[in-house]
Amino acid sequence: MLTRVRKAIYRMRGHVSGRLADEEFRLDPYHSKFWHKAASGTWEPETFAILRDHLDKNHDYLDIGAWIGPTVLYGARKARHVWCFEPDPVAFRHLAWNIELNGMTNVSAFSAALSEDFGVARMASFGGEAGDSMTSLLNANGRGGNDVLTLGWEQFAGAVDLSGVSLVKMDIEGAEFSVLPTLIPWLKENRPALFLSTHAPFLDDGSRAKQMADLFEQLSFYDQCQDETGKPVSAVSVTDARYLDRFPTFLFSGQ
Repeated sequence: MLTRVRKAIYRMRGHVSGRLADEEFRLDPYHSKFWHKAASGTWEPETFAILRDHLDKNHDYLDIGAWIGPTVLYGARKARHVWCFEPDPVAFRHLAWNIELNGMTNVSAFSAALSEDFGVARMASFGGEAGDSMTSLLNANGRGGNDVLTLGWEQFAGAVDLSGVSLVKMDIEGAEFSVLPTLIPWLKENRPALFLSTHAPFLDDGSRAKQMADLFEQLSFYDQCQDETGKPVSAVSVTDARYLDRFPTFLFSGQ
């Protein structure tokens, strides 16, 4: 009962006050449970540490798979400018709301999916509920899906100045295996740090090890790769079960 009353108060007020790492924000009231978890420091503290370490007011941040905006909001406080993509229409509505609640003018947010080319694609959540952070291009036939606009990397990179990007975060629920290779020439040329979430369990059992190894081989121009525990990772070790059966994150860095 108390929880329902509290949520009603938040929604009447129009926001929840919360903290993400070392920054205070106004946050949408419909995700108050998540925001309280994030404020407690139990939601991906390593993610905020990476953003803090790789962003500054002289460089930009690219967030591919922004969801409702925790990394976008924090990144906007640290970086000069944020470019972000979130194709799920429910999540994007809350992302835009959170950006507005905090008066952020250094964020360019796009309700589109980076893909292999310009077009329209069907996507749905692996969790079964729109806006729940698990919407994927790999789940075209899922329940409650939506048609979304897709944009090829070369089309986007050719339209804006990305030369100042120091960090790229990609968390796109399995589509990284087809989308990330389109960024490889740009990543090689510009060498921003890459914070990558992988979703091998969404792939076929018989192909996930090869697809993980192939992806990491394409990223071998980076000097260092480590997982969320700080453990060094190679194209060989990335096919271990602990990476294929979970949804780990990896930081690629170095010239």
